[in-house]
Amino acid sequence: MLVVHHLNNSRSQRVLWLLEELGIEYEIKYYERDAQTMLAPQELRQVHPLGKSPVITDGHITVAESGAIIEYIVNRYGNGRLIPAPDTPERLRYTYWLHYAEGSAMLPLLFNLVLGRFGLGDSDAMSAFVAPQIKLHYDYIESEMHKSEWFAGEEFTGADIQMSFPLEVVAANPKEIENRPKIKEFVERIHARPAYKRALERGGQYDFAS
Repeated sequence: MLVVHHLNNSRSQRVLWLLEELGIEYEIKYYERDAQTMLAPQELRQVHPLGKSPVITDGHITVAESGAIIEYIVNRYGNGRLIPAPDTPERLRYTYWLHYAEGSAMLPLLFNLVLGRFGLGDSDAMSAFVAPQIKLHYDYIESEMHKSEWFAGEEFTGADIQMSFPLEVVAANPKEIENRPKIKEFVERIHARPAYKRALERGGQYDFAS
């Protein structure tokens, strides 16, 4: 049985959503963040040395990192669903967005989180680097979303699930989302999907679902 080691209010919510979209049976092992540090508990290091979520176990196999998990699940259990056909422009876009979500989009958001947590929200680093990078990336994403309904093309894929978290983060900020209607529409569409709602029921607290 595939097990999702699920940290409350985290990016592992995407994995639950993927599994619900595919209709795959799975179990959840729940972990709670430290109330003061908001970090994952030490118990997760028994699953993977980095002690972070998401991580899944499937028999003797352990897979960490959101993109790798999505690729593993889609390739092993998807039966061709949620992934474009090989050697197509859609497949190339699928692969790009699957990696962009964590490789590029999340970096300025993490800087923003860390600087804010240490009271440096008005620092030179924030104004000179972080804020311009956030604007650059979300303006880019907004422009790309005018090309098709979903990230890889006209069909919903695992790339949309992977891109959901950084877009939910920006959509939670009224100032950032007011001039980005395509991102706003995307977040509204994914939140309306039945599988997304089922994943929320199973996963518990997730601040970016509203």
